[in-house]
Amino acid sequence: MGSFDLYIKLGFEHISDFAGFDHILFLVALCAIYRIEQFKSLLILVTAFTVGHSITLGLSSIGTINIPSEIIEFLIPTTILITALHNVMSHSSGDTSSRMTNNYIVALFFGFIHGMGFSNFFKALLMGDNDILMPLLGFNIGLELGQLMIVAVIIGLAYVFLNIIKVKYRDWNVFISGAAAGLAIYLMFETKFW
Repeated sequence: MGSFDLYIKLGFEHISDFAGFDHILFLVALCAIYRIEQFKSLLILVTAFTVGHSITLGLSSIGTINIPSEIIEFLIPTTILITALHNVMSHSSGDTSSRMTNNYIVALFFGFIHGMGFSNFFKALLMGDNDILMPLLGFNIGLELGQLMIVAVIIGLAYVFLNIIKVKYRDWNVFISGAAAGLAIYLMFETKFW
């Protein structure tokens, strides 16, 4: 597999595949506290997540980082749970700019974990190919495009519920974050490695 376009397509399909819904669930939890007016901030946040997983995806692919997949598969729903709990607990905090900076740092760090989750799939795509730069770039562009599509859907739904149906913002946040937390706990029990 050498085509740059093919790696973009594979990255897009990998993130948007409902069989691997844990990454989609993370995006749902990440977006739960954002409104359509904050779309620019949310795009920066999702890009921070992409930068994080791009770094570890690359390092894992060349063998610099090697953490057992059963630990990573447990840590991914843990990131979802932490994000969901943070959404509900930090909502009452007044300092928005400080909260946004913290969100960017957390998204970058959680991206490191999710990148390791993508690494086995990506390594299988390479099949021993030594030149990983272009495939890695293509795959990550595809992942980012898929994530942006998912984020657009989530923010669109939030707009409908918050602005048209008139659900209270706090209720929306608690419902979405609570659902994400519940699914994350289920996944943590499913993937526990001890």
